[in-house]
Amino acid sequence: MITRFTRREALRLGAAGLLAAGLWPRRLLAQEKDASEKCTFIAVNDLHFSDANCRPWFDQVVAQMKLSAPQAEFCLLGGDLADMGTTAQLTGIREAFAKLEIPVHAVVGNHDYLTSSDRSAYERIFPGQINYRFEHRGWQVLGLDTSEGTKSKETMISRKTFAWLEETLPQLEPAKPTIVVTHFPLGDFVYARPLNADALLERLGKLNLRAVFSGHFHGLTVRPFGQALLTTDRCCSRIRENHDGTKEKGWFVCQAAHGEVSRAFVEFRPA
Repeated sequence: MITRFTRREALRLGAAGLLAAGLWPRRLLAQEKDASEKCTFIAVNDLHFSDANCRPWFDQVVAQMKLSAPQAEFCLLGGDLADMGTTAQLTGIREAFAKLEIPVHAVVGNHDYLTSSDRSAYERIFPGQINYRFEHRGWQVLGLDTSEGTKSKETMISRKTFAWLEETLPQLEPAKPTIVVTHFPLGDFVYARPLNADALLERLGKLNLRAVFSGHFHGLTVRPFGQALLTTDRCCSRIRENHDGTKEKGWFVCQAAHGEVSRAFVEFRPA
């Protein structure tokens, strides 16, 4: 039996309640079978690289990431890599995270735009990382653009993202466990959730969705959606603070195996 929650119940339980209820990670039905293999990956959001003073910070971040997850096979960057969308800022993040020595998959955030319509630096420095997909050890991973220029709230996910998803869905295997990364949060009642987030979730509900990692809201939120948990995390920025009042900066180390995804927060400790 899979327990389902109303929106009110999910808010009441929060992350601690979900863990106590044994719903993090969500369990597969006993009769379900899948061929997904075990892998470790890192998920981090809202880096906000601003200038050269940020480079030592992110060199330390990457070094500690490697120690926290030496078996990690890829890293998800949940948007707002830069603070103002400049070439220098985005290049700084690309160069710092290259030292992870594993594939890095990003999505664009509102701070990755130079102007309301110009994200050319992001597209040049992180090519092919607007709407895209890849497979890894029996898992499907989708990176989806949820941005609307530099707007930070009351946004609409673009028609281009929906068109890409409609074109891509027939190419995906509905039974294969799926992970999604976005910048704007998709969970109910999370600050700055896109106005048409439900329409996106309706389409993602056609897949065996197991986890969505998002950012924009700098703080831990956990919302159940079918068999998946929709999460945001604290930021990992030198210059920005968390919106939920917490002081910790860091990332998730995630374990994916046999259709389940678990995540553990790792706090960054600057020297």
